[in-house]
Parts: sequence; structure tokens; C-alpha cells
Amino acid sequence: MRSPILFALLATAAAAQSWIPQTSGTQASLRGVWAATDKVVWASGTRGTYLKTTDGGETWKAATVPGAEALDFRDVHAVDDRTAWLMSIGTGETSRIYRTTDGGAHWGLQFTNPDAKGFFDDIAFWDAKRGIVVGDAVEGHLVVFTTDDGGVHWDRRQTPAAVPNEGAFAASGTSLIARADRDAWIVTGGTGAARVFHSTDGGRTWTVTTTPVRNDSPSAGIFSIAFSDSQHGVIVGGDYNQATATERNIAVTTDGGKTWKAPVGTPPAGFRSAVVYLPDRKVWIVTGPSGSDISTDDGVNWRPFDTGAFNAVSFVSSAAGWAVGPRGRIAKFQ
Repeated sequence: MRSPILFALLATAAAAQSWIPQTSGTQASLRGVWAATDKVVWASGTRGTYLKTTDGGETWKAATVPGAEALDFRDVHAVDDRTAWLMSIGTGETSRIYRTTDGGAHWGLQFTNPDAKGFFDDIAFWDAKRGIVVGDAVEGHLVVFTTDDGGVHWDRRQTPAAVPNEGAFAASGTSLIARADRDAWIVTGGTGAARVFHSTDGGRTWTVTTTPVRNDSPSAGIFSIAFSDSQHGVIVGGDYNQATATERNIAVTTDGGKTWKAPVGTPPAGFRSAVVYLPDRKVWIVTGPSGSDISTDDGVNWRPFDTGAFNAVSFVSSAAGWAVGPRGRIAKFQ
């Protein structure tokens, strides 16, 4: 039984959090967001839409990439207010990567999925030159490409054999993350999947680990991964067709991802598509279509603090974090 003292601490922490709505200027469904600084934030979504703010969200500019009006930009990564990448999803050539180096005034198509049955899911960068993109399995293997020149050239990398119908979810831009200097993590879903892939050499070689997160349908699995340090991490997900279901929607690691265990505590209050750690406050935040939760004890217990629908989050610090969601929803963390 949870102690009254712990319950009171969690309640106090949750009461102090909130998402403050901002005006995006679009009705596009947003699933990509990247905070480059405490002032510069980019977001992306349906109908070829991207957004940018340079004043911390006081004002947002929404625009469309010319020629990409039919694309769904599920992920975005930015260096600053001038250089950013957009990744679209879709079968074959509709999975693309665009880059701007002039703040969005012009966009160049850098890479198109070369596999007719391929489907990009997420993109991530270690720095302005080194990046990685992941796609659903083709011919029995997850598709991974890496770049060392800012996306001008992309090289295919070999991955371990996938289980049937395994893939990453293009839901929040965080089923793939690039950490430290050369670490990369991919989380997957689908019937029989819910696995964690790890590379320590910039995506060239991979190991894979099973997890206790639910994988009982094509819409179930892991949707997001984050770490607080080299040893402690959290993965979240569930079944996106069951927004309020809490069954096996979280797992944690304390050994750098060698093993993942379901914490014995109160889980997030539903399917969650994104997780992030705030080191300046030593708390974890998760979000999804049925709300957001906070944990102050390394992911063991979670307390809801908001019921708004969000898909993705990005933080520079607890004073500079944003969430995006359906119908152009954007909010700043407070």
C-alpha cells in the first residue's frame, strides 16, 4: 500500500504542473516538436505543415513546405532558428527528409525512402552533421540510415532480424533517440514485438532486448524512450486504440537497457506516446491523448496533472518545454 506521505508528495508535485495553451495558427494535427533553445522551437504536422517560434511561443508562424502539401511531417529536428529537418511518413516515396538552412524560407528535399514498401518513423541527430532515421521492417529487418554530413548522404545500416510485423511508431518523434556521442535507441511495437534496439557506435551495429510492455495487437507496443543518465531509462506506450488503458504501458531500466522491468507502483493513466526527463527538477513527464502524468520517484509511481490530448513533447529545461497535439494544439509547460 502506498504511504500517505508519498501520496501527499505526489499530489503536491502534480498540482504544481500545468500546460499553458499557446496559439499555433493552424488546425493541422501535430506530432513533431523540437525545442532548440528556450526561445526557438519548431513543430510539424499534417498537410505539409511546420511551425516555428523565436520568442518562446509568444508568437508562432505556421507555414507549408511547397510541394509537400499532401505529406504528414511526423518528426522535426532543429539546430537553431535557421537549420531544421522535417521527416514525413508514408509508404515508399512519401517518406522523405527535407532540410532548411534559412529559417524555412526555402526547403530542400534531401532524401526519399528508396524502398517501395518502406515507411519512415523517426529521425534524430547527435549534432548538426550526424543523424539517423528509422523505418518499419523491410525484408525482415528494421530500416536504419545514418548521415555524417547533415543529411546530404544517407547510408543504410544492418539491424537484427525483426519479428513479423514489427516496427517503430511514428507517433511522437521519440521512438528513436540519439544520446551522448554515439548511442542510439529504437523502440518498437506490433503483435509479439515491444522490443528495444540499442547501438553504441552511431547506428552501425545493434543489440535488441525484450520488454514487458504490452504487444498483444498491431496498435500496441512501446512508443517512446528517454534516459535520465547512462543507466536509468523509461519506456512508455500501451495500445493507441485504448487511450485510457493502463495495462503494461510502462517499463524501466536501471542497468543501461540490458533489462527492462514493469515498476510495481501506479502506472500512467492510459496510453502514453511520449516520455521525457527533466534533470533540473529530477522528474519524469509523460503525455498522450488522454492526458499527462508526472513521476518523482524514477518512474515507479505516476500522478495525472492534465487531461488535455497531446502527442509529443520537447524540453530544454523545466522552464522551457512544449507539447503538441491534435487540431494545432500547442502548450508550454509550467
